[in-house]
Amino acid sequence: MPWSNQSGGGGGGNRGPWGQGPSSGGQMPPDLEEILKKGQDKLKQAMPGGTMGGRGYALLVVLAVVGWLATGFYRVEPDEQGVVLRFGQYLKTTNPGLNYHLPYPIESAFTPQVLAEHQENIGFRTRQRGTIVSKTDVPDESLMLSGDQNIVDVQFTVLWVISDANKYLFNLEDQRKTVRIVAEAAMREHVGLSRGEDVRTKKRLEAESTVKELMQKTLDSYDSGILVTGVKLEKADPPPSVIDAFEDVQRAQQDRRKLENEAKSYSNKRLGEARGRSAQIVEAAEAYRKQTVAQADGEAQRFVSIYNEYKVAKEVTRRRMFLESMEKVLSRSNKVIIEGKGGSGVVPYLPLPEINKRQNAN
Repeated sequence: MPWSNQSGGGGGGNRGPWGQGPSSGGQMPPDLEEILKKGQDKLKQAMPGGTMGGRGYALLVVLAVVGWLATGFYRVEPDEQGVVLRFGQYLKTTNPGLNYHLPYPIESAFTPQVLAEHQENIGFRTRQRGTIVSKTDVPDESLMLSGDQNIVDVQFTVLWVISDANKYLFNLEDQRKTVRIVAEAAMREHVGLSRGEDVRTKKRLEAESTVKELMQKTLDSYDSGILVTGVKLEKADPPPSVIDAFEDVQRAQQDRRKLENEAKSYSNKRLGEARGRSAQIVEAAEAYRKQTVAQADGEAQRFVSIYNEYKVAKEVTRRRMFLESMEKVLSRSNKVIIEGKGGSGVVPYLPLPEINKRQNAN
């Protein structure tokens, strides 16, 4: 039986020798036996008496050949690209518009949509009924184990286009399924090498970029003719069954970080004060050391100068030292020395208030 042109979609239905399904934009080559039979019946009806001669059979054959040749016309839409095969081998690529190839089974054509952007949902499925869009989770695809042994519920969308129609049609059997498997594997690899909290929060854009690169690298190794145009992380949360416990853990971690920050602030404050006092004590000790050394140097120099003077004039120096010492002693004394017997104009007085002050002071 003849088989139809294809656009390179998923499996199911009639398949060609490369596992491709029938194309919505291709043509179904007619059955020659059926065409000949119908043409023969119509020709018999047109002939007088319902019989055909040699010319009738010749006309029938010509009509059949013309009808068979006409089956080679096919149209390529603006978002499609035509791929022509001759006896199952790639022959050429055609542009949008009305094109022609030799009729089946000599040649056949595929018209994949190379400009259309395809979308694959990993971890969930959507279904639209009228204006209502329903979403169904697929836990087998979305639940992933992170590098820190946490479960993350990841749902994301992959956008892709056909970059090479020839490779796309004949190097992969089920293109959409291959894209889904590669996308899930790439995301699981990235999540498995990352912390769960990073994937959920601050490194979502990094996850999208990394998964896109991993997917493209894998698809290029398959020589698939597919270009990944975008990866969008729709959801990255803890599993619904543990969401409450996870939120409790998050709050506890926030409280811990708050207390740690307060403790560090107090520690820095006290440490700063202690360092200030330490520097003050060190500076005071240094000043006292310098002062003491200077005083000692001054006393030593004073002693040396007095000693030098003593060696020159011992008696004079001894007397001057005596007078200076008595001056220091008597300057701190409250005694009054009066020469002579009793002195003149001096009234004996007992300073009782002064004695009381000294006793209270002691």
